[in-house]
Amino acid sequence: MLKLDDIIGEEQIKEHFTGAIEQKKVSHAYIFEGEAGCGKKALAYAFAKILQCEKGESTPCGCCQSCLQAESGNHPDIITVTHAKPNSFGVEEMRQQLVNDMEIKPYSGRYKIYIIPDAELLTGEAQNAILKTIEEPPSYGIVMLLTTNTGRFLPTIMSRCVKLTVKPVDNRKVYQYLEDHYELDEEMLRFATEFAFGNIGKACRCVESEEFLEMRDMCIHMLKHIPEWEIPDIVFSVKEAAQYKLQMLDFLDMMSMWFRDVLFIKVTKNPNKLIFREQFRVLLDQAKYISYEGIEDIIRAIDNAKVRIDANVGEEVVLELLLFRIKEHLKWMK
Repeated sequence: MLKLDDIIGEEQIKEHFTGAIEQKKVSHAYIFEGEAGCGKKALAYAFAKILQCEKGESTPCGCCQSCLQAESGNHPDIITVTHAKPNSFGVEEMRQQLVNDMEIKPYSGRYKIYIIPDAELLTGEAQNAILKTIEEPPSYGIVMLLTTNTGRFLPTIMSRCVKLTVKPVDNRKVYQYLEDHYELDEEMLRFATEFAFGNIGKACRCVESEEFLEMRDMCIHMLKHIPEWEIPDIVFSVKEAAQYKLQMLDFLDMMSMWFRDVLFIKVTKNPNKLIFREQFRVLLDQAKYISYEGIEDIIRAIDNAKVRIDANVGEEVVLELLLFRIKEHLKWMK
């Protein structure tokens, strides 16, 4: 479990934690909002460790029984609420793991803290089930909802929680973190930093995951060859890309970065600041054929595709329509 000081950035949230503890104004319900990999979970568990420390100060001692249990991930009063179905958090899971369990006093800690990852998956019934608990919790009860999308929450839930937004970290800090923790060449350091958009978890996933690198290669291949592809080629490529269903938003982010490079090369003709620098010739060729309006239309279409996928529209349908849109702007390159 990371210490609060080990978490890069998020100074406002850290200051909020410190102030709440020192002023004895710790809330009984928090929402941590931010994209996947941004550090919501690390912040929540670090805060929980501070709250449970036997010293009761704004910095954990790291030596007491509570700190040692939190550090090992075995604190009986820091509870992670889980769900069985991949895309849904049901009412019974919330009743059993949180509502009913909170009626039992803490085993050893000052608080009983419930951390709920993927809280955007809570059904309306599940949210209603915890509403009374959030409204009238026992003095020791704290609920932390971790989410990528607060738009999925009922207004009654939102109004009863303190909302903390986890913000992107400065690119220089992301680059430095990668340089300090991984042996990478300059090209990969630059690509992972730019791709992460201030999300250190995302940057680490870039350099650690072989699947991610395979996905990157597939995306580049797709965007290089789409001008010459016919309908069967596009359909086939979509089927291949479907294996990355859980990473489809990353796939779309890469496509967006590609066309931002096309725009940059169209304006400057300078390859030095490109993200896909090794594809300079291809990017330059595409920049010659596509208009500024066309690049803008493609980037807007990619953003719309992300919204549709987030709304659970089928990934293959979304990607296929997007590729046809891109091909329409690059068709004269054949």
